[in-house]
Amino acid sequence: MTARAQILARIRSQQGKPACATAVEHAAVVDYIAAHPSGPLPAVESAAVARFYAAAQRLTTTLEIIDAPSAIPAAVAQYLHSLKLPTTAVCWPEYAMLDWAAQGLSVTARPIVGSDLVGITGAFCGIAETGTLMMCSSANTPAATSLLPETHIAVLSRARIVLHMESAWALLRHELGLLPRAVNFISGPSRTADIEQTVTLGAHGPYRVHVLLLP
Repeated sequence: MTARAQILARIRSQQGKPACATAVEHAAVVDYIAAHPSGPLPAVESAAVARFYAAAQRLTTTLEIIDAPSAIPAAVAQYLHSLKLPTTAVCWPEYAMLDWAAQGLSVTARPIVGSDLVGITGAFCGIAETGTLMMCSSANTPAATSLLPETHIAVLSRARIVLHMESAWALLRHELGLLPRAVNFISGPSRTADIEQTVTLGAHGPYRVHVLLLP
């Protein structure tokens, strides 16, 4: 964040402003957003969870509904075994204390490296309109865990599924206040059709995305 702060400080200096935004400036932005409601939004015919489930499936995301966090290791093990995938993974710190070993899995919370093939994360929220995961980076929610491995397993509470992207941004502003360093939107496995218009999965990220839906 130091380099980012320095760049912004130089821009503000050229504008004749102090290096950091003042409380008055922050308040003006909040007031501006509040005074300018969202424009027309697409209609969502079904309930948020059902729409998210259907939209995510269309993006080749696979999903499973589970009842409690304690069921996460068993659900992850079943998914990995069903596809004959590696049983070693890296997770976000909040999942490190789950009983992975009881399911024959080796899961650790640490910075991910290029040789790690499975990443297990949470998600800030889900967007029902498009079946998208909204990810907010921080020291305890590193973005690389969802972007670098071939397989990304995300844990999402059904209570944190909102209808539209505009609602997701409103939730972020309400809960976090300031923007995190990075906000990523994950809509299914990575894909590209740059070469001969042939869709290829895993070109710039995971080949597969699996979502575990908690209450």
